[in-house]
Amino acid sequence: MISLRQIHEKYQTQDQCMELLVSLRWPVGVCCPRCENDRVFKVKHRAWNWTCKSGKESIDLSGKKTVCDKKNGYRFSPLVGTVFENTNYPLPVWFEVIYLICQSKKGISALQIQRMLVENGRPTAYKTAFYICHRVRAMLKNDDFSKLMGVVEADETYIGGKDRNRHWKKKSAQVRAAAGPQPLGESIGYGKVGVIGAIERKGNVVCKIIGDADAATCSGFVRQVVGDKVSLVATDEKQEYNYLGRGIRHEAVRHGSGEYVRGEVHTNNIESFWSLLKRGIVGTYHNVSKDYLPLYLNEFSWRFNHRKDPDIFKAALAGC
Repeated sequence: MISLRQIHEKYQTQDQCMELLVSLRWPVGVCCPRCENDRVFKVKHRAWNWTCKSGKESIDLSGKKTVCDKKNGYRFSPLVGTVFENTNYPLPVWFEVIYLICQSKKGISALQIQRMLVENGRPTAYKTAFYICHRVRAMLKNDDFSKLMGVVEADETYIGGKDRNRHWKKKSAQVRAAAGPQPLGESIGYGKVGVIGAIERKGNVVCKIIGDADAATCSGFVRQVVGDKVSLVATDEKQEYNYLGRGIRHEAVRHGSGEYVRGEVHTNNIESFWSLLKRGIVGTYHNVSKDYLPLYLNEFSWRFNHRKDPDIFKAALAGC
C-alpha cells in the first residue's frame, strides 16, 4: 500500500505523473484514443504528445464522426478523455486529492481540500477545490459493473434533514398536504431523497437514487443488479420486494416484529453501508444536494468495493 509521503516523493513533478498515466492507460504501448491505432508518432517539440495519421473514422462519445487525418494527423496526450483534460492545475495536486479521497473512509470535504491546497502561500479558491473533488467523484463511477451473486441484501433509505430541524412551513404536515406526484430524486420521504441499494455478502455494493419506492422500482432494481447465480435475496418486510419473479429465492426479515436475524436472512450488511454513507454526509459534508448526491454515491460505493485493494490509488487512476 502506498502512503501519502510516497505520493509526494514519487509524483512530485508533472513528468512523473504523466509517466504513470501512460503506463496505466497504455500498458502494452501508446495507441490513439480515437481509432485505437498503435502506429503513432511522438511529437518531438512537445512533451507527452503523439500524432495519429491512420485516416480511420471513429465515433466519439457524443455520436459525432471523427477522422484521424492522414495529412495533418490527430495530436493527443495521455490527458485526452480523462478528468485531467483541459485542467490548469498541476497533476501532483490532482494525485494528492485522489489519494485523500480514496483513503478517507467517510470522505473529505472540498473545504478541507481547500485548506490543504496552498498556492503561492495562500489557500486555493473553494471553487477550484469543489471542481476537483466532483471531477474525481465522477471518475469513480463503476462502468464495468458485474452482477451480484450468492446471498444478496437489498434495502432502501432516505437522505436528508430531520423534520424537527426544518422551518415550520417545510415540516412533514405542510409538505405532505402539498405533495403531489414525486419526480425522480424527490422521494416519498417528504423532502428527503430516496436511495436504493443491494450488497453481496462479503462483496460489492451498488446503489442509486430512486423517485418512488414502489414495487416496479424496488423489484426492478433487484432484478437488474443480481445475476443468475444468486442463491438468496434478503430484504425487510417491505411488500414491494415480493414481486421479484420466479427463479429468485426471496426471504424477508420482519423488523416491525422485532426480528433482525433469522439464520442467514438479515439486512445488516446493507444497513452498515447506509450507516457509513450517512455518517460521512452528516460528519464530513453536513449537507448534500440531490443534484450532486449521485456523485457522492459513486464515491462511497467505489471506495467500499475497493476496501481490500492494497493499491486503491492506482485503481482509481486506471479509471480516470
